[in-house]
Amino acid sequence: MKSTNPFLIAWEETLQRAGNRPAIIAATGDVLQTFDDIESRVCALKDKIQIFHPGSVVAIQIGNHHDWPAILIACLRQELVVLPLERSISESQRDAALETCHASAVVAAVSGRRIEVLRLGTAASTPNWQENQPSLLKLTSGTTAAPRAIRFRSKQLLADCDQICETMGISDADLNFGVIPISHSYGFSNLLTPLIARGVPMVLSEDRTPRAVLADLARTNATVLPATPVFFQSFCELEKAPLLPNLRLCISAGAPLPISIAKNFREKFGLPIHSFYGASECGGICYDREGTGEIDGFVGSAMKNVDLEMVDPGSDSSQVRVRSAAAGDGYFPEPEPGKLHQGIFIPDDLLCDCGGGFKVVGRISDLINVAGKKVNPAEIEAHLRDCRGVRDAIVFGRKSDRRNEEVAACVTVDTNVSETELLEFLRGRLSSWQVPKRIFLVDTIPANERGKISRRELATRFSQ
Repeated sequence: MKSTNPFLIAWEETLQRAGNRPAIIAATGDVLQTFDDIESRVCALKDKIQIFHPGSVVAIQIGNHHDWPAILIACLRQELVVLPLERSISESQRDAALETCHASAVVAAVSGRRIEVLRLGTAASTPNWQENQPSLLKLTSGTTAAPRAIRFRSKQLLADCDQICETMGISDADLNFGVIPISHSYGFSNLLTPLIARGVPMVLSEDRTPRAVLADLARTNATVLPATPVFFQSFCELEKAPLLPNLRLCISAGAPLPISIAKNFREKFGLPIHSFYGASECGGICYDREGTGEIDGFVGSAMKNVDLEMVDPGSDSSQVRVRSAAAGDGYFPEPEPGKLHQGIFIPDDLLCDCGGGFKVVGRISDLINVAGKKVNPAEIEAHLRDCRGVRDAIVFGRKSDRRNEEVAACVTVDTNVSETELLEFLRGRLSSWQVPKRIFLVDTIPANERGKISRRELATRFSQ
């Protein structure tokens, strides 16, 4: 029976048009898989997942593995719900996510990068999705320390892919360079879905060191590079960088792009960097089409087919109401209709209308943005309070030139506990990007003149 899933229909069209063309290329330049090869892998993987009932959640934790497209397609054909997990998350966070999302299995890459489907011994029953069963769950930070996910159907994933490719001018004549994680919303939308739905091939890079990335870009003749500001800054700092004659489009997302990085990169490589602003909940929001890099925090104008409305139009800065066909159906397990509902999402960022586009000027929430990864301070505070000798803790974000923000904390202790011991304690329980860069041991948590503790005021006080 022919599929009615719009994302799978797009894949069938890609397969007919580009079957024997290279789809996934190694950093060496060797072809790892054609589009026909991906389809063959789909058939092979089907045998490993057909034991699960439709609606079951299957987590995928394989890094930037060449079988990502095949696994996603195979799961969609079996009407399974995919939960991408980054390999860098801690074991306790992984277990919490699997429990929250009622996962039945984990797809993992074992020795020799062989793919295995690991059925969970204590798998929860299939969630009652009622109407609009999701195809994908994206993990995101919420207002509590517990993990939560965003529900997406295939038509929303396809809408996000279409908006990105059409706004940015990406086609199957391009070659995407995959150094950002596919399991993250940015990599999923800019690398994986264009390959499947539009036939845009990609290079898979395993070495994330700046010099290796530039060497691989030059060797493979990649034309499109989606990355984060920290990558572009590192490229600018390298001596004797290789020429990149085929690279035509550089995209920066995850954090605001500083003017200095954009200027230095243009001078060194002769290319503009185009800022891209989006959210896990709704995909792409804004894009700097010109890439002039003249305003700090500038993210350009609305993506194609995305409508933006200032929540408080009379203010200098305001949250925006994003209307998009790519917006998810809501949060799971608990919905939040006031924030994400019926194709509308309201991010926590504060934007200012510059006339020719928008710039990000602040944020109303306490979430910390570490190079595009949202960190909930409440989760880190809970772990710190579990540490021997700790009386109280407050976690906040400090400005970082390389990663937009970095995590820091103020801690009061009863015993002789050092910063080094606290950091070591956290490293065993948190993902690397959540561990504070600094922990300040204080006699009391500083309060403001109103007697309240403000994370933003602490960020200013402990800025050095």
